[in-house]
Amino acid sequence: MEKTICHDCGKELKKGDKFVRFQNDNKEAIKCKECFEKNPVLENFQPCDVYSRVVGFHTPIQRWNKGKAAEWKDRRTFVVEAPGCAC
Repeated sequence: MEKTICHDCGKELKKGDKFVRFQNDNKEAIKCKECFEKNPVLENFQPCDVYSRVVGFHTPIQRWNKGKAAEWKDRRTFVVEAPGCAC
């Protein structure tokens, strides 16, 4: 079963939760009841291509197979401080 996620707050809706469904260019967005009461307008709803490099060249992540997508989700960004001068 596909997860139902609120467009605004990101909350995963459970069976029986109330929500509002939006259609935009044949794509669907859902708002939970609480977010819809705060703001009934669907904002920031546009496709965005995300590119990343897993195997040596940049490609849109929407085209990746399950293995590459899982590897990308596992990645973390670290800040490494430069070592002091060894003069």
